[in-house]
Amino acid sequence: MAIALSDPDLHVFIGGAPLTAQELRARYERLVAGPAGWRNWVIRLRAEDQLIGYVQATIDEGVAELAWVVGTPWQGRGLATESAKALVGWLFTQDVKQVVAHIHPDHGASAAVAAAAGLHPTDQMKDGEVRWEATA
Repeated sequence: MAIALSDPDLHVFIGGAPLTAQELRARYERLVAGPAGWRNWVIRLRAEDQLIGYVQATIDEGVAELAWVVGTPWQGRGLATESAKALVGWLFTQDVKQVVAHIHPDHGASAAVAAAAGLHPTDQMKDGEVRWEATA
């Protein structure tokens, strides 16, 4: 995952800076040990046997907060859309009643992923990002 997330331009909207493999491993270990509602799946491109990004959901009382990231070299292929749609579909087979994502208003690609996954923008903002949501 450190390779997939290594482009500094990728962090314009997600914040922070690229982590080393060791730093990323430590971060994942902290997240896995944290609240039981955190779920994270890596996106693997089988044809290239390459990890290229992730989708995640933090679930609390029937509401899942979503995020998705695909590394720069693999963007524009519909992989984030396919992964986000699969995640939303799976979440609605669980005890999740609503999915939410917060997207920067200038991040058109992420907004397109959210729309394709069935979320719609609201008039609510959080930390400068638009709240998108869908209900089961």
